[in-house]
Amino acid sequence: MRPLLRLLAPLLLWLASVAPAQAAVTITFWSHELGNSFPHTFFSLRGVADAGGPPVDSYFGFTARSVSPALLFGSVAGRLDRPTPGYVSGSDAQFSVVMTDAQYADILALIAGWSEDTGDSRYDLGTRNCIHFVKEAASRLGLTGLDHPRLMRKPRSYLKAVAAANAGRVTLIGRHGKDHLATLPPIGAPAQPAGTISITSSSDS
Repeated sequence: MRPLLRLLAPLLLWLASVAPAQAAVTITFWSHELGNSFPHTFFSLRGVADAGGPPVDSYFGFTARSVSPALLFGSVAGRLDRPTPGYVSGSDAQFSVVMTDAQYADILALIAGWSEDTGDSRYDLGTRNCIHFVKEAASRLGLTGLDHPRLMRKPRSYLKAVAAANAGRVTLIGRHGKDHLATLPPIGAPAQPAGTISITSSSDS
């Protein structure tokens, strides 16, 4: 079994076997300013579902398998990216959502669906880039105001626009990664109830 499938299979099987319940797994959306490092936007999954199961503390983004001029002319091979702790520390946490178990399962299915091991890993700069990946995650959470054609190559601006469109449904963060990570409680500590909002910072990260 390939590495990603090996990672996701037990979680998907377990989630399929339990009744829907309010979860304490939080998805956080991150941006990373444009440069030679990828992905420029990604999300993290952190916590333990209320129904039980293994703790999760993982990061997922989507990018081209290699950077070349071919990116400018259509679809190329893509891949899921697992940002390193150092990369996350240098990124910006924009907002988060506490998920239900059903939403958590749907996000895991999204990850599998964009994986080169188990789904369609085609990358297209104009129609299937890292922002489209996080847009699909936001859609599966039921967030609205996701269509911003002029921002589909501007990760930070895109995430800020989505957060503004969903005020009261997301937890605003707006912190540099290193600072945000230092505030996180141990995994398994009580999470903020879904549907509430807590403004951690108003900085333009």
